Amino acid sequence: MNPRTRARLRGPEDEDAVIAAINTTPLVDVMLVLLIIFLITIPVAVTAVPVNLPKERVEVRETKPENIILSVDAAGGIFWNDRRVASEAALVERLKARAALQPAPEVQIRGDLASRYEPVGRVVLACQRAGILKIAFITEPPARGTP
Repeated sequence: MNPRTRARLRGPEDEDAVIAAINTTPLVDVMLVLLIIFLITIPVAVTAVPVNLPKERVEVRETKPENIILSVDAAGGIFWNDRRVASEAALVERLKARAALQPAPEVQIRGDLASRYEPVGRVVLACQRAGILKIAFITEPPARGTP
């Protein structure tokens, strides 16, 4: 069979067949540019937001006798019901002994306004190590007449 006869048998659609594939290169380029833009702008947006943390609690809670009150003074000293705690290890041991009681006590932390966050964080960590799950922060109620 000669080449002309073969061409007639195949038909014109075989000669000019269009490749039916989508070129995804531009789509990938646009997606990478958008990803880079989001990665650059997200940290800026998160750190640029001013946040006012709550300073008092509206709800008044009573302190039960079985609750543990831990205070942190401005110098970073830790106190258990007005008595200074010698070390963090001693604090963890005392908390472990109290955590075994039923019902489990709640730890209420009184942090001085002038104290750094680090000593308060150490108290929270000691509570976690002792297995105490209920932790509350004590704040001063607002002055009368202030919204």
